[in-house]
Amino acid sequence: MAGMVELVLSLSVLMSMIFSSTAQSCKSYALSSNKTFRACNDLPYLNSYLHWNYDSSSNKLQIAYRHTGITSSRWVAWAINPTSTGMAGSQALVAYQQTDGTMRAYTSPISSYQTSLQEGKLSFDVSDLSATLANNEIIIFATIGLSNTSTTVNHVWQDGAVSGNATQVHATSGDNVQSMGTLNLLSGESSSTGGNDRIRKRNIHGVLNAVSWGILMPIGALIARYLKAFKSADPAWFYLHVGCQSIAYIVGVAGWGTGLKLGSESTSIQYDAHRTIGIILFCLGTLQVFALLLRPKPDHKYRFYWNIYHHLVGYSVIILSIINIFKGFSILNPDKKWKNAYIGVIAALAFNAVWLEGYTWYLVVKRKRSEIAGKMPHGMNGSNGVNGFGARQHQGV
Repeated sequence: MAGMVELVLSLSVLMSMIFSSTAQSCKSYALSSNKTFRACNDLPYLNSYLHWNYDSSSNKLQIAYRHTGITSSRWVAWAINPTSTGMAGSQALVAYQQTDGTMRAYTSPISSYQTSLQEGKLSFDVSDLSATLANNEIIIFATIGLSNTSTTVNHVWQDGAVSGNATQVHATSGDNVQSMGTLNLLSGESSSTGGNDRIRKRNIHGVLNAVSWGILMPIGALIARYLKAFKSADPAWFYLHVGCQSIAYIVGVAGWGTGLKLGSESTSIQYDAHRTIGIILFCLGTLQVFALLLRPKPDHKYRFYWNIYHHLVGYSVIILSIINIFKGFSILNPDKKWKNAYIGVIAALAFNAVWLEGYTWYLVVKRKRSEIAGKMPHGMNGSNGVNGFGARQHQGV
């Protein structure tokens, strides 16, 4: 009987913990500082909540930003962006626990996506700034004097690691790139579509470039190198090669264009290597297109040099494309299955290239031997009454 009672009590405690964790809401939360707020919002990412009082007559905004499930080795921030919906341009309130155990709360204007959250003056007044850390929850308190009369603000919230007393760059994937939105201070209505829209554009950019530069281009090269070894495939291999590479170039330019668009929307993002390789690829790909229009005839004296150029640039494009796609994977940081899928495609293309290389060499050698045998004089074997030296045998007396 005692065991049954203990089991019931244990289940009761477990169920209460589950329901309390799933039913947590800003409206049911009482701040330990005895501060009261008339409005609050459960933010959709990073276990965050925003409480506020807004006085439209004075344009004063009093806030308490809560970030739960946090440790003393993490920083948190909440920001208003007066100019756009992204991170660049945000005016942030930052807090973390220092190595001596005290809390530091300060203001930081964000000018770059690679910011280290340096302290600085914001574009609006901030007073009563403080922060607390208790029960794995950091709360930032502040009073903000908004500089415009709009009751809708763009806000961003974030967290990241702390090393010593220095803040580190936050993660660039998952919830950390979606934690932004708009907030109506009077109605409490909020939305967080900005991050999702940017992620969608980045995914489109990645897919277009992976399919074009990273898959179709290598396939087009395989067609040109190995199909032409079969006489029956001539001239079909040439048109397949041109068609495949043309589609790859068109789709690749579209992917390159989406990259330029993303860069123009976020000028502070610094992916120098990825961007530089992308520009080089576009230039080399465009050069290949124009070079096709200047292709000499097969018997022209410059055709040999044109072939060297064409092969060198083509293989350079393929190698740079694969390198840049893996750099893109490290930037987007998608599920591992997508990276593994691309690795599988490249491995399959490489496997086919290896065995086709061997098989086509076999065909070439076999064809050469057949041609040599066909050119040998028929008299070499003494047929048609002619000996190996080309003289007729003497008739017997």
